[in-house]
Amino acid sequence: MQSKASQRSMNNGLEGKTFVFTGTLATMTREEAAQLILDNGGHVTNSVSKKTTYVLAGDNAGSKLNKAQTLGINIITEVDLLEMLEP
Repeated sequence: MQSKASQRSMNNGLEGKTFVFTGTLATMTREEAAQLILDNGGHVTNSVSKKTTYVLAGDNAGSKLNKAQTLGINIITEVDLLEMLEP
């Protein structure tokens, strides 16, 4: 059975967008989520900055979530990410 990440078609819907992960993802690994983002034109980094477009927050999100909130960065869930990639 293919993972949700591998079932998505590649497009450039995330081009120019930078993502940071925090917490534990429920339906895919961070590696799968990162590959999904990369395959669709986005970038993944490890630290939150003003250049971050989205913080993908899972369970038990930590200090990255707090920093994103302070900087006014969009916080999304796995569901939000998958919806962004719908045709």
